[in-house]
Amino acid sequence: MSQKVKVAVVGASGYSGRELLRLLLLHPHAELTAVTSRALAGKPLTSEFPRFRGIAQADAISFMAPDIDAIAATGAEVAFLALPHGVAHQFAVGLLAAGLRVIDLSADFRLRSAEIYADHYGHAHPSPELLAEAVYALPEMRAAEIRDARLIACPGCYPTSVLVPLLPLLKAGLLDESPIAVSSMSGVSGAGREAKTAFLFCECNESVRSYGIPRHRHVSEIGQELDLAAGQPVKFTFVPHLIPVNQGICTTIFAGLREGVTLEEVEAAYATAYAGRPFVRLLGRNQSPDTKNVTGTNFIDVGWAYDAGAGRLLLLSAEDNLVKGASGQAVQNFNIAFGFAENAGLQVV
Repeated sequence: MSQKVKVAVVGASGYSGRELLRLLLLHPHAELTAVTSRALAGKPLTSEFPRFRGIAQADAISFMAPDIDAIAATGAEVAFLALPHGVAHQFAVGLLAAGLRVIDLSADFRLRSAEIYADHYGHAHPSPELLAEAVYALPEMRAAEIRDARLIACPGCYPTSVLVPLLPLLKAGLLDESPIAVSSMSGVSGAGREAKTAFLFCECNESVRSYGIPRHRHVSEIGQELDLAAGQPVKFTFVPHLIPVNQGICTTIFAGLREGVTLEEVEAAYATAYAGRPFVRLLGRNQSPDTKNVTGTNFIDVGWAYDAGAGRLLLLSAEDNLVKGASGQAVQNFNIAFGFAENAGLQVV
């Protein structure tokens, strides 16, 4: 298929924006027509990201101010929003009204409940009328809905690392009702590109720390999706950690198996759920995923084991927080939405 879709990247100066550009500039079905940044408006794209020099599209385009009418005037058919939560909704509303499809990387449309959003994000949801329309776009679970969606809400990086291992087992009814415990570790790029003291090299290097306790914001979307999969409320604890690497998330989940359930049933649930899915790599029993094997790619690696002494199932995953956890997953959703091969533009190792 030779069709090219005209795309805009709104908020292209951050880490997620940079990864979107990296993937879209070489995507066989994407034509970049608008790249926005308030701070960089008017500057050539390659002056901020010299790594893209020599790519024809990159050499020919400059940052523009994030103006909805100007973005629409470029002929863009879809806009990727790589913006902070609380900001993305402003552009989503206007771009949808202008006839564009929207792929949002922020948290603004991930939750179905405006009340839960307000509870976790500290302010009322500014566009609650769109929550029912938005599709929580975990591509391995919602491909059919993504194909027809105008507003695609990409999952967060931590939730992706948690939901991919857990959802098939909850849907199959293999887990008991004991609380699930989740421990995740993420690279510093997850905090964004803005300069903050807590994320300076000397503050992060040679150090590991937990944060966002007792209730990280991503608890809201994780809980929403776990409850939907199980058909009932699921109790869980989530503790994220900052580790001194640039990119990557490593997650370990501790859950209880229902009485009589075997590891063979766990493996069968995974095989059924992810058959033919190009970016979920099932490593198998007693295999530990390693972030070095997924950074820079859209893969998520999943392993599992059973701790007989504690009677707990161990689920393990690794992904790149900026790719499968953000921009790569957004491009994967773009491919599904426009009928391209799911791995188009994402076949990097």
